[in-house]
Amino acid sequence: MIIIAAVLIEVTSFVQFWYAKEGIRNDVETHAISELRIKSLRIQNVMNETEVLVKSLADIVAHDLEKPEDMGDITRNILQNNPTIVGTAIAFEPYYYKEKGRQFSPYSYRDGDSIKTKQLGTEKYDYHNKEWYKVPFSKGEGHWSEPYFDEGGGEMVMSTYSFPVRDDSGKIVAVVTADISLDWLSNLINSGSRHASTQSMIISKTGRIMACPDPTAIMSKTLLQATSHFEDTTIRQVNREMLGGQSGKAEVSANNGNLYYVFYTPINLANDSDMAGLNDDDDSGWSIAIVCSDSEIYQGLRRLSFYLNILMLLGLALMGYIIYRTAKNDKHLAMVNSEKERIGSELRIASAIQQSMLPKDRASLPNSAHHKVDRDISGLLLSAKEVGGDLYDYYLNDNKLFFCIGDVSGKGVPASLMMAMTRSLFRSVSAHTHAPRKIARDINITMSENNETGMFVTFFVGVLDLVTGHLRYCNAGHCPPLLLNRTDHSVTTLPVEPNIPIGVTAEWEYTEQEADLQIGTTIFLYTDGLTEAENRDHVLFGEKSMLYAAHMALLGNDFDAVSLINDMKESVNTFVNHAVQSDDLTMLAVTYHPTLILPNDIQTQPQLTEFVEKVCEGKEIDEITVMQVNLALEEAVVNVMKYAYPEGTKGEVCIRAMAEEKQLTFLIIDNGEPFDPTQKEDADTSLSAEDRPIGGLGIHLIRQIMTSISYNRINGNNILTLTKQL
Repeated sequence: MIIIAAVLIEVTSFVQFWYAKEGIRNDVETHAISELRIKSLRIQNVMNETEVLVKSLADIVAHDLEKPEDMGDITRNILQNNPTIVGTAIAFEPYYYKEKGRQFSPYSYRDGDSIKTKQLGTEKYDYHNKEWYKVPFSKGEGHWSEPYFDEGGGEMVMSTYSFPVRDDSGKIVAVVTADISLDWLSNLINSGSRHASTQSMIISKTGRIMACPDPTAIMSKTLLQATSHFEDTTIRQVNREMLGGQSGKAEVSANNGNLYYVFYTPINLANDSDMAGLNDDDDSGWSIAIVCSDSEIYQGLRRLSFYLNILMLLGLALMGYIIYRTAKNDKHLAMVNSEKERIGSELRIASAIQQSMLPKDRASLPNSAHHKVDRDISGLLLSAKEVGGDLYDYYLNDNKLFFCIGDVSGKGVPASLMMAMTRSLFRSVSAHTHAPRKIARDINITMSENNETGMFVTFFVGVLDLVTGHLRYCNAGHCPPLLLNRTDHSVTTLPVEPNIPIGVTAEWEYTEQEADLQIGTTIFLYTDGLTEAENRDHVLFGEKSMLYAAHMALLGNDFDAVSLINDMKESVNTFVNHAVQSDDLTMLAVTYHPTLILPNDIQTQPQLTEFVEKVCEGKEIDEITVMQVNLALEEAVVNVMKYAYPEGTKGEVCIRAMAEEKQLTFLIIDNGEPFDPTQKEDADTSLSAEDRPIGGLGIHLIRQIMTSISYNRINGNNILTLTKQL
């Protein structure tokens, strides 16, 4: 293992070194090109400004040709306002001003911090033979001179830009100039480099070195002379491209084996986008280059690699010790893993048991109420660990829906045991009383006894009359439920009184509250695991997000309890974005539609009459229509009781109502033998009672009263749907 680890470490070290080297090289290259571009642009800007200034100066001189006495002041003003220029001259053609003699050229230059002016043309300094005068005079356009030492003039190494001055007839009568010091260029290009060994240089169009770190090479050597001793032929290609005004990069090996990276680009004024069009026929012909040393660039990386190798050797030694200790404790580790697997298996079994205690939608309702009713009740429990302390439960008894939700303090196995106890107490206590406050009180008394752990349960219990929609409830320190009204699409909070959680003290007397639910209203119950769900940034889902998600679910076309739970779960999952679940999350939704469950006993017909009147209540339906609907329902239910269940067979009939603004819908559901009353032909009412065969009047009556009637056989249930348009 140590040998394999050593090989892997070395391979990893090599790969890391290679990638790090490539990264540093790319960074150096990017920085060098950026630095090259910045310095080139700064030089170009100065040269462009100089050209614009000289051309403006030519216009001023052309305008003031009749005032030779002002020429010296003009040159002085130029220097005072332009600190990058070290000298400027106005050189006239021979005898232009006869009184001034053959040579007349006022020249202002910098001498330390002061500006001085003198006559440039003398017997020893015949400016008419200088490059900066002859070229623009002969070509009639601006010109950058080769770098030179201006002996008798500025007394420094400089480059001059000159431009011809024309009189009103277009004849060239003078040349105006501006000088740039090569010392300024050297200071500019050799400042701001990242590495001490990085060097920059500028060469002229003839290959002469204008600026570099070695002052002795400036103007005394050409690029070819300075690189003639290199054996690497790559340098020849670099020289040709620089003199040819090209950009590029190259690796060059010195005679001592050192490797250098060279980056170069021309200082091309005509290619400068900011000054395009000002000097299309003028080009300095200069090039700038940056040279970086390989040894200095990677010096830190090589030092780091050395230290990392030392650390890797120490790591191998430590690995050997760990392997030794691991081998020694292998048997103990196997025992620990076995115990861990046993505990994990038990927790998985406990989780399955806990989930099995939750109500199943179909198992908790009578068989005859499966269709549609199971879409009105939906719950979800997601534990943060294998087992949790949240609970919910519901069941039907005597046309009443008993339901509850709770959150045990704490998590894990202790909370799950308390959850199981609370759920069992809810079932046993609610079987003997319909009062939510008594259910909460009796559970609290039992849970408070011998509660040495100090755990408690926030708890909400409700009893909903499915016939009338009357809700009685008691809240024991739990989150207030939401009410979602399908009619006006409103989402409100159910008012709750501040009772203490269950298990705190046995002496507490719980209070009970009441509310009447409109048809189609959904009550949404949840634990704080919903509002306190956290994303990766530890931001809570919150009540605002919950209310928004509930409102969006309510606006859906197929809204019911199942879709509400699914939409809320999806909203939370999207918000947390795969963050680790920090708390148990439980939700329960109950949608109220009037529902009456009757045994197949005709004697229970009075309950059906009350049920129909309750459904029609508040819909502004006239008494005759109510009587007709009641008559049709009675006839349909009696037929179901008579034909779906053979004599002596016990069963149930579920009547479910859905009241909309302009329509009443009744579902009559049973799980008896297949029976389709719509197949029965209507009785022929034109015959006399003696001649008319038995049967058919009931279905005829229903069809006359109701707008439509349909039958389906789904999942072993007879489903008769009656619709009345209002």
